[in-house]
Amino acid sequence: MAERKIETTSTMTLYEWASLAEDVQELVRRAKAAAENAYAPYSGFLVGAAVMLQDGQFYSANNQENVCFPVGVCAERILLGYTHANFPNVPPVKMAIVARRAAGENDYATVTPCGLCRQSISEYELKFRLPIDIYMYMPSGDVLHAHGIEQLLPLKFEDLNQ
Repeated sequence: MAERKIETTSTMTLYEWASLAEDVQELVRRAKAAAENAYAPYSGFLVGAAVMLQDGQFYSANNQENVCFPVGVCAERILLGYTHANFPNVPPVKMAIVARRAAGENDYATVTPCGLCRQSISEYELKFRLPIDIYMYMPSGDVLHAHGIEQLLPLKFEDLNQ
């Protein structure tokens, strides 16, 4: 087989807080609040996620650790599982993710979805045939925006099988 190159590109947007739409600010606020209730006694890394469904409903969740690694669950997967279980025909359209270290009240960390969460987000985009806007809060107070998981996961399973 001859060599072929596969090129991928990602384009994301960095927003200052004041320039965000009100619904996105609300999404981030809900993700911050959810992070405060995370159960992370082992890593001390508190993650909150919030989602806005297509019908305008907001929901949030946080990471849940377990001493028996790796059975803890990420905030994003708990959130998507809950919303799909309860609203299986309503697509998620926007998601915010916030993380901080338990040591300091405002010790935020830049976080993107892990590999398992990226694939889970991809599954819901595939099911609903709609991209999910992902907003990631940064320690500076700015918010990084990815329009769809493809920006964070350029070679998804379904892409490789086409």
